[in-house]
Amino acid sequence: MPTTTAPTPWITADHSAVRTRSDDVRAIPAALRSEWIKLTALRANTVILALTAAISAVIAGVLASTATDPTLTASELFIYPLPLVAVLATVTGVLMFTGEAQHGTLAVALAARPARWVIVTAKTTTATATGLILGAIGMVAGFGGAAAGGVDLGSASALASRALWALLYIALAALLGLGVGMIVRHSAAAISGLLMWSFVIESLFAPALPEGVRHLLPFSAGYRLLDAGPSFEPPVVIATELARPQYALIFGGYAVASLAIGTLLLYRRDAS
Repeated sequence: MPTTTAPTPWITADHSAVRTRSDDVRAIPAALRSEWIKLTALRANTVILALTAAISAVIAGVLASTATDPTLTASELFIYPLPLVAVLATVTGVLMFTGEAQHGTLAVALAARPARWVIVTAKTTTATATGLILGAIGMVAGFGGAAAGGVDLGSASALASRALWALLYIALAALLGLGVGMIVRHSAAAISGLLMWSFVIESLFAPALPEGVRHLLPFSAGYRLLDAGPSFEPPVVIATELARPQYALIFGGYAVASLAIGTLLLYRRDAS
């Protein structure tokens, strides 16, 4: 009578079982917990969280108390501080990777969890959540500061629409920072490069560029996700703007591209 033999798992040279894809998938929750612990344990992130609330409340409150336009409302002014919040989210995303790369803990993490896509997935998820949290805190503080400044609250329907676009903007900024951090692997270089490009290069060279090229500038596209009144002018002037979903695709494309390049380099580079 023929017998059936159970399949034998592949064995490595040291007689240990081969790690399977299902093992890697089951490791994702632990990787997420690890990323969250590292995120909350870093003192710089606590400072960034406090700065987000303080800066948003102060900027919106000052603008509300000094506004000469009687039509400005808190549902418009609460997004005015968000470009700075996006910068803080970008810095947080950068530090999520460069901090480990520079201090040697990345090699330890890769040794403990060799599937690098698991680490990328955990960091991407954590960066997205961090961006959403910073965006929500910035908007709540900004709205409170604007209301304390004496302006009317404004339309609730407009508030909801602006909040959703703003959350997308801040989350994508955090992902862009993570991707650039994975590529550069050095905190100061990545942060200074992003700030230089955002505040200097785009603003300085944009007037000399064709309008079609100006649409593709990353931070200009991200800035245009913020939906406010005509008083909210972006730093790069474009006569005929695209629709907001198109700018979301442009800014999101930069975030996805940076993450893809960073992931490729993570696989090709040495862990240290």
